[in-house]
Amino acid sequence: MSSARSAEDSPLDRIGPALSRLRRRIPASSRDLSRNLVLNVIADAPGEMTVGGLAAEMGVAQPVASRAVTACIADGLLRRAASQVDGRRTVLELTERGEAERDRFAAEQREAFEDITAAWSAEDRAQFARLLVRYTADADTWSHRRTPGKR
Repeated sequence: MSSARSAEDSPLDRIGPALSRLRRRIPASSRDLSRNLVLNVIADAPGEMTVGGLAAEMGVAQPVASRAVTACIADGLLRRAASQVDGRRTVLELTERGEAERDRFAAEQREAFEDITAAWSAEDRAQFARLLVRYTADADTWSHRRTPGKR
């Protein structure tokens, strides 16, 4: 670490490892995480989502996204539908069961957040939640700026 850095930089240097540890500590199976990621990407898309778009958004190869979609369809969480923009394209939509699964997972994540931050003040908890949501929104914007035409 350079001597030009101030004492305030130290927490910033620890962000990457902290996010990596956080990802490993999420209380869910890898199947749940993968399924939740697929459901959230599709639900949060500003328009129609195809398997190719899902692969690009997740940063995986199309066959990986296709297998995840097939598993979600088999579980009744997703359905394929004709595009309203271009009837030749097939798009992905959440089913009622998919919406319920997404809600269930979000509730589990909130419960984990509340347990983890139980000793925090209500103000600290709310501020961290606001900043984390802001960070993820800004990270999404940053990611799309770096890879134009991603969707």
